[in-house]
Amino acid sequence: MDINTRGTFLVSKYCIPHLKNSKNPHILTISPPLGMGDPKTNWFSRIGTGYVLAKYGMTLLTHGMSEELIDYGIGCNTLWPRTAIATAAVQNLLGGEGVMNGSRKPELMADSAYEIIRSCSRSTTDQFFIDDEVMAAVGVVDLQKYKVDQRLKDHELVIDFMCSPSLLRLSALAPCPSQTCRPPGGRAARRTSLRRPASAALS
Repeated sequence: MDINTRGTFLVSKYCIPHLKNSKNPHILTISPPLGMGDPKTNWFSRIGTGYVLAKYGMTLLTHGMSEELIDYGIGCNTLWPRTAIATAAVQNLLGGEGVMNGSRKPELMADSAYEIIRSCSRSTTDQFFIDDEVMAAVGVVDLQKYKVDQRLKDHELVIDFMCSPSLLRLSALAPCPSQTCRPPGGRAARRTSLRRPASAALS
């Protein structure tokens, strides 16, 4: 919790003065959706109360800061993977080769984060993104290149914890004007333009 929750708070605290002077300021945390998928699943007990509290604390901080910082045009959002991601933690602690082969590559999270950061901060805020829905929002629906095992079908991928398959949706990212994304009229002028229209099913 010192790293995840407290770290998010402190890093944000000391970055905010600089973000206030930025043309398109964002705070993006790698933490689960506010709803954490299926409400019938107790992720705190299933994975470990301390870990889930630490990660979910990041989400709550981001959610709170999105409103606290709205007048400064600072977008505050979270990003979480739909599936397991092929990292050292997955390899060594969370399933080994079996889960690694059913994972997507870290590049998917990197590309998703890039799309969020380049979107308009005053319009894209207080959202809880899933990596593949971000890519779908910018027109990238073929995610085959991100699979560790190219032979797997989408439905054979390992779904990440704290992410229910029922969370399938699409989001629209507001493009960032070339000059600035700072809000021209404060709180009333800055409203999210993200939409979650159609449901999308994994093939």
